[in-house]
Amino acid sequence: MSRTDTAPVPPRPAATVLLLRDGAEGLEVFMVVRHRAIAFASGALVFPGGGVEPGDRAIAAALPGLGPPEAAALRIAAIRETFEECGVLLARPRGAAALLDAARLARIAAAHRAALLGGERPFAEILVAEALEPAADRLVPFAHWITPASRPKRFDTHFFLAAAPPGQIAAHDGGESVESVWIRPAKALAETERGRRKLVFATRLNLMKLARYATVGEALAAAAAEPVVTVQPESVETPAGPMLRIPVAAGYGGELFPALDPPAM
Repeated sequence: MSRTDTAPVPPRPAATVLLLRDGAEGLEVFMVVRHRAIAFASGALVFPGGGVEPGDRAIAAALPGLGPPEAAALRIAAIRETFEECGVLLARPRGAAALLDAARLARIAAAHRAALLGGERPFAEILVAEALEPAADRLVPFAHWITPASRPKRFDTHFFLAAAPPGQIAAHDGGESVESVWIRPAKALAETERGRRKLVFATRLNLMKLARYATVGEALAAAAAEPVVTVQPESVETPAGPMLRIPVAAGYGGELFPALDPPAM
């Protein structure tokens, strides 16, 4: 029986973080290259992120003021995945206003990150042991993409912007990701056009959107002021060839875009 004859696979809730900094030539975003052995987006340049886990929901439920349960769990997942995939921890000592400094983060990462990546230590246990609070307020909603219903593997992904904490050093984990780079959005797009990079459709369009902004402050302010419109790409045939259609209101500057890469999102 073909997939058109069956119910769509339910999309898995997921969160992704566009970690930003102001570079010498303008706004830069942290990205990692996925290991080629991974089924989803293998070899692609992506933003750190992943699926929501039961532990994320438990942490969110225990913290007041994070909003509706699922929205809160998405923010916790975004923070956890950022720590797992690039070693940056958007958290603060309990009761403090400032984020972790580089020295304390280094100690925390040395004590816990390998065990977290190995599934031996839950993120909640690390937060308790180190008396930390997730800095969910540092995440600004940027986009919301749902994999097309026809795909066998689907995600319901919320994209967040966050300024990189001063002093914290981002680096790939060496497992799921094999390379990392701080890169200007326009440069990532240009390198993809020249065949030097691989981008899935959602990443490509979010880089296009991010490339409008010159600084971290400008990007965060614009994202905070604009409503997030859900995008679920739809394949359409046009005289110019196959295209992917998304809502104009989503703010990507159009409705039809070339399907230059397999629409993994």
